[in-house]
Amino acid sequence: MEAQSNLMILFTVIIVGFLAVDLGYFNRKSHKIEFKEALYQSLFWIAIALVFGFLVSLYMSKELAAEFISAYVTEKMLSVDNLFVIMLIFSFFKLEEKYHHKALFWGILGAIVFRGIFIGAGAYIIHQFYWVLYIFGAVLLYTGIKLLKDKKEEHIDFNNNKVIKFAHKILPFTNSHHNGRFFVRENGKFYFTSLFMIVLLVEATDIIFAVDSIPAVFAISQNLFIVFTSNILAIMGLRALFFLIENVLHRFHHLQKGLAFILLFIGLKMLSGIFGLHISSLLSFGVIMFALFSSIILSVIFPKKI
Repeated sequence: MEAQSNLMILFTVIIVGFLAVDLGYFNRKSHKIEFKEALYQSLFWIAIALVFGFLVSLYMSKELAAEFISAYVTEKMLSVDNLFVIMLIFSFFKLEEKYHHKALFWGILGAIVFRGIFIGAGAYIIHQFYWVLYIFGAVLLYTGIKLLKDKKEEHIDFNNNKVIKFAHKILPFTNSHHNGRFFVRENGKFYFTSLFMIVLLVEATDIIFAVDSIPAVFAISQNLFIVFTSNILAIMGLRALFFLIENVLHRFHHLQKGLAFILLFIGLKMLSGIFGLHISSLLSFGVIMFALFSSIILSVIFPKKI
């Protein structure tokens, strides 16, 4: 427990420290994130996750390290669909590229808080009612089958979005340009801006996607420390991943099938417990990594036809 406590302190310092440096130094002024900068940031957060996984292996156990990396990779792959929806949100509101980072920063900061709440609630429920894991397994099977059949949504009707309608009912919004602000004063009255609405939609999107991702991570590990740290580190790299997605990730069109396979596998893994079968964390790690790299290699060998 001492090793876990020390790693948790290190993890907290990393997250809080880089959030403060990100907002207070690197992005004090709104600017467009270029591809090269996004690539370096993505590689940085992947490196942080790998180093953290190595420390878990060194000071806790190889099995927990395998669970950490498996959960991290699964959450990262699930995030891709989340980012496609965020792209549509930015497009709908015609948000200038120089404000993308600010919207993502505050959206992801809120996502960290909500993920912490959901993970804590999930851990409590599983502790009280272990059979809930079998429900998680069934949900993941359904999601995996749905992913195999469905194609990504190319259009979402934000004109009839419930979050937008509800926000307009309870909060005053202005139609004027926000200039990077979340709220303004007009004629002595206080109004929220479209940038604030965008952050609300980003938060709502993450909550919806958490319905899949949280059960998926709990299906891989029931260790609260592993679930929380892998989830948050994956989320921390989302901003950089967003700025790569248009340039790189659209080429890896088989990632969705790879993710579907992973969800089906971990869903079956959870349900196998009903029959007394146990699949080791190391074997699960191998299967997940195989699915990830296979989907990338197949995307390169068989590129998407334009």
